[in-house]
Amino acid sequence: MRWLYSLLLLLLLPLVLLSFVWRARYDSGYLKRWGERFGGVPATMEPGGIVLHAVSVGEVVAAAPLVEQLLTSYPALPLTVTCTTPTGSARLLQQFGGRVQHCYLPFDLPVSNRRFLQRLQPRLVVVMETELWPNLLTAARQQQIPLVVANARLSKRSAKGYRRFYWLTRILLPAIRLLLAQDHASLRRFRALGLDARAGALAGNLKYEMALPADFTDQQAQLAPAFSGRKVWVAASTHAGEDELLLQAFQTLQTHLPELLLVLVPRHPDRFSQVAHLVQKQGLRLSRRSVQGLPSADSQVFLADSMGELLHWYALADVVFVGGSLIERGGHNPLEAMAFGKSVLSGPHVFNFSSLFTQLERQQLVSYASTAVELEQQVLQQFANQEQRLEAGQRARHFFSQHSGAARRSVALIGSHLPGVNVPMKQHQDKQNRYWYNPDFFQQISAEQFAPTYWQQQQAALGQANGRSTVWFVRQGEHELVLRHYYRGGLIGKLNKDKFLREPTLASRAIREFRLLADMHAQGLPVPRPAAARMRRHGLFYSADILVERIPNSTDLAQLLHKERALSADEWREVGRVIARLHQQQIYHSDLNCHNILLDTAGKVWLIDFDKCGPRSEGPWKQQNLDRLLRSLTKEKSKLSPFHWQEADWQPLLAGYQQQRQEQSGAA
Repeated sequence: MRWLYSLLLLLLLPLVLLSFVWRARYDSGYLKRWGERFGGVPATMEPGGIVLHAVSVGEVVAAAPLVEQLLTSYPALPLTVTCTTPTGSARLLQQFGGRVQHCYLPFDLPVSNRRFLQRLQPRLVVVMETELWPNLLTAARQQQIPLVVANARLSKRSAKGYRRFYWLTRILLPAIRLLLAQDHASLRRFRALGLDARAGALAGNLKYEMALPADFTDQQAQLAPAFSGRKVWVAASTHAGEDELLLQAFQTLQTHLPELLLVLVPRHPDRFSQVAHLVQKQGLRLSRRSVQGLPSADSQVFLADSMGELLHWYALADVVFVGGSLIERGGHNPLEAMAFGKSVLSGPHVFNFSSLFTQLERQQLVSYASTAVELEQQVLQQFANQEQRLEAGQRARHFFSQHSGAARRSVALIGSHLPGVNVPMKQHQDKQNRYWYNPDFFQQISAEQFAPTYWQQQQAALGQANGRSTVWFVRQGEHELVLRHYYRGGLIGKLNKDKFLREPTLASRAIREFRLLADMHAQGLPVPRPAAARMRRHGLFYSADILVERIPNSTDLAQLLHKERALSADEWREVGRVIARLHQQQIYHSDLNCHNILLDTAGKVWLIDFDKCGPRSEGPWKQQNLDRLLRSLTKEKSKLSPFHWQEADWQPLLAGYQQQRQEQSGAA
C-alpha cells in the first residue's frame, strides 16, 4: 500500500509543481530552492544532530519554545528546522537566524527522504502535530532514526478518518518512537488506533508557550501610535465565506461605533488581493500593510497582508475574532490572542480544538456567533462592557499562563525515552569511509585504526579470540577495546565473506550497532560502551568494523560453564533479570545465546554483540529470545564436557525474568 501511495504521489507531482508556479504569483519563494524539495541539503549544513519539522508559519510559532528548549538542552548538537512554505522559512530565519540550520522538508517520495536523511544523518527527527508523512516515517525507521511527534493532536473527526485508512495507520504508528500528546483525549485516540502504550506520553500544548521575537517590544512601539484612539477589532486567520460576514457586520457597527477599525488578517496570502477587492467593493476606506504600511486616521478597514505579524495585531486589539470557525474549517488556535489578555469571539465550527474550546466555555472566555447579526451583537456587547471585557482578558491571560511548561516537559520526556540523543558522538567522512566515534575514547579516528596491524605496530594489540570470526583486543589510552570486523554467515558467507549491499549510512551494520549501544548504555543497560564504527564503501557494496569497550574480568557463560563452574540460583536469576530489562526497553537481541552473555568477577551480568538488533514493538520476539537462549544452552551441553548446566537451572532464570517484569509493572 505504501508503494501505491508513492506511485500516486509521483503521478500527482506535476500538478503539485504547477500549484507552486501558481502560488508564485503572490510569493516568488515557491520558485526557489527546488533542489531541497527533492532531498537536497545545503553543503554548509552539519550532520549528526536533531531535525525538527514545522510545516508552516503557525507550526513554526508553536515550535519556537521547543526549539529554544532543544538548543538549551542539547547545545553540542546541530539543530535543523525544516518547513514546507516560503512564509514559514522567512519566519524561521527571522526568529532564529544562524542559531539553527534550515532547509525545506522534501516531497514525501522514498528517494527524496532517503537522500535527505542520508545527508543529515540525524540522531532524532521531531515532527510537529500531525505531519505524519508515510515515506518520511518509513525512511526514519529503516535508518534506525528515532522519530518523535511533538504537540500531537487528534480530534474525533480526524480519528474516524484514520480508522477508515487502516493501512495508513499500520505504516505510521509503528514508526513513532515517542508521541507527545497535547491532551488526554488525543493520547487516548492515538492509542485506540494502535499506538504502542509505551510510545505515548502527555506533554501539554506547546501553543501555551508562545515565544515572542526579541525585537517584539520595539516593533510594537512603532506600530501602536497608528492605532491609538481607535476601537480595534481584529479578525484573524479568516477564510473565504467569512470576510463577507465580517464586513457586513462591520458596516452596521459603524453607525454605533464610528471610531471602530477592522483589522482583517486572511489566513492565506493568495487571498490578500481578493479580500482587498471585496473591501473596496463595499465602499469602505481601505489601508493595506503592504502599500500604506499603517492605517490612516480615516481608514475603516486595515488589511494586514503580511506574514509573521499576527501577534502584533493581537497585542493592539480590543476585540478578537478567530477565523476558520464561521465555515466548516474547524477553527484556528485561540491561545495566541489569550496570551495578550484577550477573550475570544468565534464561529460555531471549532472541532479542530474542541477540547480547548470546552475549557474556554467553562471559564466564560469565549463567545460564539454564527451570522453577521450575531457578530454585530457580540462586538457591541464587548465594547459596551469595558470593565467586563478587561476582566475576562485578565482571566484569559491567567488561563494561558497556568498551562505553560509543555516545552520543558517535552524535552524531558525525549531525554528519558531516548537518552542516547545526548551521548557524545562525533562523525566525519572521507571519499570511501564513514566514521562515528565517541570522543571519550578518540579525539579523531582514521581507517588505519580499524586494522589489527595498526595496533600491532603501536604495540597495543593485547590478543585475539577466535570463534566464527576473529576479534582483537587492543589498548587505547587507559581503555581496553574489542575490534570486530563484520562477516557474512551461512552459505552466502562462503561466496562473499564480508561485503554487504550498500545502504544508508545510519542503517549500515556497524553504525547501527554503535548508535544502539550508545542508546542502551545511556539507559543504564549492562552493555559495552561503543568507541568507534566505520562503514567502508566498495562500489555497490560496503564492509564494516566496530570498536567497543572490553568488559574487564569477564567470561561468557559458555566458557564459564564449560571450564570453571556451575552458576548459583541467584546468578541465574540475575541473568533473567538482565534479559527482562532489555525487553522492557523493547530491545530485540537477534542472537541471544550463552556466548553473548558475560559474567564478571563482581557478579554483574553483561550482554554483548548487538549486530542486527534494535527496538521493536510488542510481539512474540521476547519469548523467541528466551527460546533461542535455551536452545544454545542445550546445544553446548551436548557438545562440551563438562558443561555445568542442567535443565533445572532454567527455572531460576525464568523466575528472575518474571520478577523483574512484575517489579517494573508495579513501578509503572
